[in-house]
Amino acid sequence: MRAVNHPPQPPPRRAPPRRRRKSLLLSLLGWGFAAGVVLFIAGSAAAAYVLWTVSKDLPDYESLSRYEPPVMTRIHAHNGALIAEYARERRIFVPINTIPKRLVAAFLSAEDSRFYEHGGLDPKGIARAVFKLVESKLQGSNRRVEGASTITQQVAKNFLLSSDRTLERKIKEAILAIRIESAYSKDRILELYLNEIYLGMGAYGVAAASLNYFNKELQDLSIEEAAYLAALPKAPNNYHPFRHTKAALARRNWIIGQMQENGYITPEEAKEAIAKPLGVNIRPTGAHLFAAEYFAEEVRRTLLNQYGEKKLYGGGLSVRTTLDANLQRIARQALVDGLVDFDRKKGWRGPVTKVDIAGDWGAELTKIDSPTDIEPWRLGVVLNVDAKKAIVGLVPEKKQSGKLVDKREAVEIGFDEVKWAKAKGQAPKAVTDVLAAGDVIYVAPKDPNNLTGVWSLMQVPEVSGGIVALDPNTGRVLAEVGGFSFDLSQFDRALQARRQPGSSFKPFVYAAAIDNGYKPTSIVLDTPIEIEQANKDIWRPENYEDEGSAGPATLRFGIEHSRNQMTVRLAQDLGMPLITEYARRFGVYDNLLPVLSMSLGAGETTLMKLATGYCMFVNGGRQVHATLIDRIQDRWGKTIWRHDPRVCEGCKAEDWHGQDEPEIIDNRPQIIDPHTAYQMTHIMEGVVQRGTARSLQALGRPIAGKTGTTNEEKDAWFIGYSPDLVVGVFVGYDTPRPMGKGQTGGRVAAPIFKEFMQQALKDEPASPFRVPPGIKLVRVNLKTGLRASADDPNSIMEAFKPDEEPDDAYAVIGLSNGASDQQPVQAPTQDTYYDAEPRRRPPRLGSGRGVW
Repeated sequence: MRAVNHPPQPPPRRAPPRRRRKSLLLSLLGWGFAAGVVLFIAGSAAAAYVLWTVSKDLPDYESLSRYEPPVMTRIHAHNGALIAEYARERRIFVPINTIPKRLVAAFLSAEDSRFYEHGGLDPKGIARAVFKLVESKLQGSNRRVEGASTITQQVAKNFLLSSDRTLERKIKEAILAIRIESAYSKDRILELYLNEIYLGMGAYGVAAASLNYFNKELQDLSIEEAAYLAALPKAPNNYHPFRHTKAALARRNWIIGQMQENGYITPEEAKEAIAKPLGVNIRPTGAHLFAAEYFAEEVRRTLLNQYGEKKLYGGGLSVRTTLDANLQRIARQALVDGLVDFDRKKGWRGPVTKVDIAGDWGAELTKIDSPTDIEPWRLGVVLNVDAKKAIVGLVPEKKQSGKLVDKREAVEIGFDEVKWAKAKGQAPKAVTDVLAAGDVIYVAPKDPNNLTGVWSLMQVPEVSGGIVALDPNTGRVLAEVGGFSFDLSQFDRALQARRQPGSSFKPFVYAAAIDNGYKPTSIVLDTPIEIEQANKDIWRPENYEDEGSAGPATLRFGIEHSRNQMTVRLAQDLGMPLITEYARRFGVYDNLLPVLSMSLGAGETTLMKLATGYCMFVNGGRQVHATLIDRIQDRWGKTIWRHDPRVCEGCKAEDWHGQDEPEIIDNRPQIIDPHTAYQMTHIMEGVVQRGTARSLQALGRPIAGKTGTTNEEKDAWFIGYSPDLVVGVFVGYDTPRPMGKGQTGGRVAAPIFKEFMQQALKDEPASPFRVPPGIKLVRVNLKTGLRASADDPNSIMEAFKPDEEPDDAYAVIGLSNGASDQQPVQAPTQDTYYDAEPRRRPPRLGSGRGVW
């Protein structure tokens, strides 16, 4: 077979290079798109997984609707003046509609200018922050750059998340911000933010910050002040008004510029605000009313016991107290004057310390601890001294920044103002006998309103005491001072010190007698008495000092002259269980030991309890309880406690249609006969007119009361009252020791009462004590208690109950029952006689008249 030869084939034609490149590009694009789709799907899935994972344990943002931020408790005086604030976080919650627009504008300009436009996240802000971050990294900087968190994100972080700088937290913050925006209005979100944000110096929220930094309410803030507060959320410590003043001014001025740029203020307003200094005026903490520290602390203890620590420091309670700011100031001054006057009689104890005056003596003085609540007293150092005078440099004031002022002040003390400073009983003959250069001392102006006048040498008293003033009809405590200085000692001598009241307890013994059948003219024997006690020892009570015994005398005489032997006989005749019951009724003791020595005030009680008991003598025998608080409101303004729980239905009428005035029922328990209460008041007026408190006659108005002095003059008391004010005074050393012979309640405590009443009642007209219906005033002889004629020089008008009359002859209580009869009883006149038989024991509780 013959082979066939084929012609040669031409080589295959190759595509042009351009076409090949296009085909390759299309292939790569296809693969890239596919890969992109895959990556997108994978990335979306991963992102979805991350979001799902992060979202699983997100906090419940709906809790914001139930959120009650910790709000400080505020305590106010009766007139509304702020006394004190208590908080862990100093915050005052204010609704958004009460926050000034100017302040809102400042915060929006500083933190989130597009707040009312975005939905929780600000894309522009995020883009700007990313750009600045990249720019910073390219420049090699590690500085923290501008953030992009909106106000909503900050709410999410502050309320629901931690402050950790992690990606997970930022994702959670963004998710929550979007959800919060969908659930709450913009105003609600802004309200939460402005009340929660920390603004430095312990202030949380704009209202507390406004008070802390400028001592102003929100509505009183100026443009520059609002701008400074808006500068603080970013970093409060970085813009501290004193430590970083330049940075604070720069940040404030930038915000003012933003406010202008955003149209909130005009260019003229911005220029004027920028030109002003920071003007920070730091608000003082602690008690905001001078001399109210002891009062405020007792209110704090009461709230703590009643509501607990959480409610006290974060519950936002509003407490309206009973404090009368003017009476409180007067009470503090009267107590300090009385303590200082007593202490000066003990002589000069020397300077506080000594310092070198060669350098800056002002700086040296500031290193010495001294109480801050004893104004107008000032700590000082003797710079120069001669026989006639001393020049004393005063401790310099401090600026709000804590630095000392440059100016140094000095005052002159003359010899007359150091005469009191005896050393070892010897009066000084020259100023140099008392003071030397370098001595650190206290000085004070004689007239607190004239600092350029005469200054005196002062000394912190060793003795202490307390004073209280009450409204006898309600028990409201109008003033209360528990010592010389709260800074030096927080122990409250008016409320916490339990001391023997001595003779100031006697009125309750005599009230028990008069309420159970005795009369003010009943005769009791005032002679030595011997009481055999359970331990077989013989107790022989004595009258004060060497006053001796008066023999037969009226109950009135026993109170006016504070006779111990009479009181013991009366208590013996009454029986101590009856006196114990009356002491409980009056609230002086909860469970008085029923032994005869207790009738002389040997049991311990407090000044507040004793003064409250006296309220019932002046108010007609109605029981009252002392209170420092009128009412308490919660954070929403709802009253949750009132001292007076009575409800006045008629007071709710919207208008008047001729109806009678509403009456509120007096539901105070009647603990003694109102006639008895007045008879005791009438008797205790005699303490001032003829008895142990005659120095109070200078007041020139009706005053009743009783002195009290314990053994060895360790305690001095005076409890007294006018028709509408009861005042109690106690003086004694914290560790009981004798104050000195003759330092009785009439000499130590009564002058403090006198100074207080002079100032407290100087604008009040004198008025008599209220006399209950049925009381009869009959003229009797002061000594015998028998009916007397008008020409009897020793006669007085005595108060009797409707069914009582003065005796024509009298019986003597105490001729038996253990009484010594060393002397025969002599009749005071030939026309009267004594019934030698013991008087029949009067009715006991529950057996008839006088039981209420």
